[in-house]
Amino acid sequence: MNLVCLQLDIAWHDKQLNHDKVRALLDRTDVPAGSLVVLPEMFATGFSMDVAAVADEVTHETEGFLHGLAEERNVAILGGVVTRDESGRGRNEAVVAFPDGREHLRYRKIHPFTPGGESDQYAAGQDVVLFEWQGFQIAPFICYDLRFPEIFRIAATRGAQLMAVIANWPAAREEHWNTLLKARAIENQCYVAGVNRCGKDPTLTYPGRTQILGPRGGEIASAGPKECALAARLHLQALLDYRTDLPFLQDARPQFLPR
Repeated sequence: MNLVCLQLDIAWHDKQLNHDKVRALLDRTDVPAGSLVVLPEMFATGFSMDVAAVADEVTHETEGFLHGLAEERNVAILGGVVTRDESGRGRNEAVVAFPDGREHLRYRKIHPFTPGGESDQYAAGQDVVLFEWQGFQIAPFICYDLRFPEIFRIAATRGAQLMAVIANWPAAREEHWNTLLKARAIENQCYVAGVNRCGKDPTLTYPGRTQILGPRGGEIASAGPKECALAARLHLQALLDYRTDLPFLQDARPQFLPR
């Protein structure tokens, strides 16, 4: 499967400009039909606590943008979108748009970032989700989720072979980003794509460092601090062979997973 990760310097609260940035990056990148394209968390607005300002619920412009791109380019696209629930609280979601008429898949961030006030404005998700694309079972996660290995192990026990972590992860904790992505790949014997933003918002600086890791934890591709597209070819049979040769996951004891 061809994987294309877009690292954006997200314009604050400017959906149209960020949509244009995505299009421009894709226009400059070889994106074969059938690829999976992954965008950062809240890619159209930045990581904002102003739910009313960034929610995609009146004209659904960002979800419509993702759907249109998926159809135009015959790819699946995963990106971060904000919606609201019946009470008005935000939902920080990873939405997957498919080119083949399937209904969008949604994953809601299980762990809102409490130190940044996200848990006050956004409702927590309740479950891990998987979707199939090009023969891969893929589990999306969002930013702060990366610190909670138990949900990644749940995804692995359900069959995940690629875990896509979309993020607005700040420069102050860049080393944690690098280390935790590698750990999630090694302990679950899976591909991991960590897709971060770069640049600045009104309060934080972001390092980029988008990366694609193999199931042994090795780096397949990585980005620096600038806006860019990162691409790699993932090989499912190589992952399956590795899990057969070293069947660590078979020795996991599911009774010790959180309930």
